[in-house]
Amino acid sequence: MLAPQTDLFSLPSGVHYLNAAYMTPMPKTVEEAGIAGVRAKRLPTDIAPATFFSTADRVRQLVARLIGDPDGAAHVALIPAVSYAMATVAANLPVETGQTVVVVAEQFPSHIYPWRRLADENGATIVTVQAPGPLGTPGRTADWNARLLDAIGPETALVAIPNVHWADGTVFDLAAVGARCRETGAAFVVDGTQSVGALPISVAEARPDALAMAGYKWLLGPYGMGALWLGERFRDGRPLEENWIARAGSDRFDGLTDYEDAYAAGAVRFDVGERSNPILLPMLAAGIEQIHAWGADRIQATCRALATRIVDGARDLGYGAAEADERAGHLFGLRPPKGASMEAIREALTAHHVSVSVRGGVLRVSPHVYNDADDADALLAALADAAP
Repeated sequence: MLAPQTDLFSLPSGVHYLNAAYMTPMPKTVEEAGIAGVRAKRLPTDIAPATFFSTADRVRQLVARLIGDPDGAAHVALIPAVSYAMATVAANLPVETGQTVVVVAEQFPSHIYPWRRLADENGATIVTVQAPGPLGTPGRTADWNARLLDAIGPETALVAIPNVHWADGTVFDLAAVGARCRETGAAFVVDGTQSVGALPISVAEARPDALAMAGYKWLLGPYGMGALWLGERFRDGRPLEENWIARAGSDRFDGLTDYEDAYAAGAVRFDVGERSNPILLPMLAAGIEQIHAWGADRIQATCRALATRIVDGARDLGYGAAEADERAGHLFGLRPPKGASMEAIREALTAHHVSVSVRGGVLRVSPHVYNDADDADALLAALADAAP
């Protein structure tokens, strides 16, 4: 495990921020990278044409290594948001009348709306796999994963799921789902926003066709910049945009009007326009570099220890939670006991300066490496104060 990394952040003393799934606080190195980018923009002569490509390539390498594809930088596109990634996938996925799109209940909206439109426009049906019971039900995660596998059949065009459920931390078995998708021929698309950076993941093992991730959560980066890893199914597809930097030879600034129909090699064709943002892109690079310095496995182990302390204490107060082997350490839910007032819980959290989220009637707790036992105990004290 890691010792608390509080000194690398700018969190004020007395604030118990257990809400990284909402957005992570900005590490000092990321802040410094952004400030340096702002200052560079004051005098554009300091922004050499080569930097339009070098920083982007560095981010691709960092992302590829983080997700278990160390030689796969060419498989990574730079995107502004997960919704952009999913729109890219939807535009390149043929779906026929009568086919199904499989999702799990209460996914994040950006990982639902594109598939609804895709289904509506092609006569397909959305199949939503419901949870087998409320949070804390014995075997809930295993049963939910089993239901998910049962929903995937020869008629399935697409399975679109998160790695970790954004509301309660349920971990879905990507390797098992990927194997079932390959058996049936379904496309397999994963939203890794609430996992990549805090939970080890291997695209070589899970073999999704696409893995998207926003930058401002567990990648420790800014808003407006993220990444999309693409498997072979989509790498030769058609991008949403036809921007200049996605074309072969775009690094020759003096020849940009020698219009080139061919795209640059790899997933670059799917990059968002103005991807070479001199402020945001170095910030994202700095965030992922910090993750590599810690190691996603050590981040997870550190968070898991805090999660155990919190869950054990919350259960003593009557809260429901998944078992340790059925939840993520960095993101998990606490279901309030019967008779508890969510308003009273909110007030107690505020009084104790504790920040968590409420998602679907569940307290979503998401620690990170800047948290320690004092933060866990402050949360438990707040829950005790709000006990019915």
